Amino acid sequence: MQNRESVLPIALAVLLHVVLFGSLVVVFDFGRRTQLAIPLAIKGTLVTENAVVIPPEPDTREQERLERLREQQEQQKRIDAEAERKRIADEKKRQELAEARKERERIEAERQREAAIERQRLENERLRKEAEDAIRQQELQNEAERVAAVGANALAAYIFAIQQKVERNWVRPANAEVGLECIVNVRQLPGGEVVDVSIGRCNGDQTVKRSIESAVYKASPLPMPRDPSVFERSLTLIFKPKE
Repeated sequence: MQNRESVLPIALAVLLHVVLFGSLVVVFDFGRRTQLAIPLAIKGTLVTENAVVIPPEPDTREQERLERLREQQEQQKRIDAEAERKRIADEKKRQELAEARKERERIEAERQREAAIERQRLENERLRKEAEDAIRQQELQNEAERVAAVGANALAAYIFAIQQKVERNWVRPANAEVGLECIVNVRQLPGGEVVDVSIGRCNGDQTVKRSIESAVYKASPLPMPRDPSVFERSLTLIFKPKE
């Protein structure tokens, strides 16, 4: 009697659970009929008894984007560095060209300065030589004039001495007119010995001319000059005796 009383509650409990479970199944089926089926992408890995588990591949898109960004930045840095290097090289080249131009200008200016100094030196040397030549020429001219004057005086004295000796040896003819003047050409040896006498223009007659020739021969040897440089083998005398 007691066993029947204990089984009854258990049966009721089981029956209650079956009813609840059935209602849940009905509700579930009704929901599946009214809602659209949404396929789910499920990625799985088949695992067998002896297979190795392969983990899912990680998403590398962000990493690749960062890598590309890094490469772009590196490339931009290289471009900027190359541009800076080129700018520095161009600036250095410009400075070198400017310095080379300045050096050429300095060398040219120095060359022109040295050329101007050399031209001035040559001009000064020319002026100095001209002045020296002028002084020397003047000295030579003065000396020539002095020698000429001395020679002229010596020659004049020499000729005068010869004329005096010839006149002392002249015997005046009776028919010699007043104002007698004759040109006498004389040739002599270095010692003064007369070797030839000729009368040129003369206002006397033959007797007067022969008397003058005789006087020249008698005056031989003729006087010697004090300055040997004025000695001449051929002389031209003006015979003009005093009245």
